[in-house]
Amino acid sequence: MGVELRREQLVAELLDPRNGFERTRLPLEVRWDPLTGQSCRLLPAGSIPAPARHDLARLAEQSRDACPFCGDRLDRETPRFPAEVCEEGRFRSGEAVLFPNLVPYAKWSSVSVYSADRHLLPIDELSPSLVADNLETQVRFAAAVLSHDPSSSWVSINANHLPPSGSSVFHPHLQGSANPMATTMQRLLAGVDPADVRAYVETERERGERFIAGGAVEWLAAFAPLGPAELRAFVFGAASPAELRADVVRELAEGISAGLRVYAGLGFESFNLALYGAPPATPGYALSLRLVARAYYGPARRSDAMWSERLHWESATDLAPEHLADLARAGFANP
Repeated sequence: MGVELRREQLVAELLDPRNGFERTRLPLEVRWDPLTGQSCRLLPAGSIPAPARHDLARLAEQSRDACPFCGDRLDRETPRFPAEVCEEGRFRSGEAVLFPNLVPYAKWSSVSVYSADRHLLPIDELSPSLVADNLETQVRFAAAVLSHDPSSSWVSINANHLPPSGSSVFHPHLQGSANPMATTMQRLLAGVDPADVRAYVETERERGERFIAGGAVEWLAAFAPLGPAELRAFVFGAASPAELRADVVRELAEGISAGLRVYAGLGFESFNLALYGAPPATPGYALSLRLVARAYYGPARRSDAMWSERLHWESATDLAPEHLADLARAGFANP
């Protein structure tokens, strides 16, 4: 079937009070994601206010004393896995520690902190090594769950970083999920012809305007962003996070870290991440990652998600993917 990078240009007309009620024409572009068909709206640059800045040091101090993920409290106050899943009760790699989530978002649900000693981690301080160690605990969690419970074959690795992203705990962490059934997005992605996924990446590589970096992990700016400043990554040759080799985990971590530095340069302090797995060895399936910046806007701390995103599944952003790719190529080239 192939892929189509479909877009349509629209023009809104109004009598603008800022210009003496003169007739004004404002451009608008609608794009459709070539894999899922989900649409988005690209607004004129400057339509959305700059992200509001937070006093992260103050927020960290306010939340540190009661944080269950900090220091020795992590061992005392976080749960452990049954021995048949993890003999030690928790997975560790470098400073990262992974343990069960007390809130059952999935049949098997995990939380992994970058470090029990790092309650405050601005996004531009999430180094490749910190991200790689945290991802490694999630890969080991996925492999252990699949060995113990093969039916929970739909695995994902996710992140809510700081309150604008939906995080209820300030301490930076990832979350893992393993379920017998797919999420909506996992189901949509698994339903895409693998040839179309490859064609999409190759088309973006040939055109160049949104392609960022290649290797075992292919990075590009999303043609039709799901949220602000969306970056996408594809890992061909792995269907589940449990199948990721150590070298690919490191390469993926380098890209995530580079992308977060780009977000920091744009004024963002928060993000969401999802790495969508399918059952292991699913023929042709490529692991895909979506990374979006998150923010509050203005003095009232308006959310960046409104009716368009939550009820129509359609993002509205004023940051063009092509401009984002220009920024990201420079950021990825200078780690």
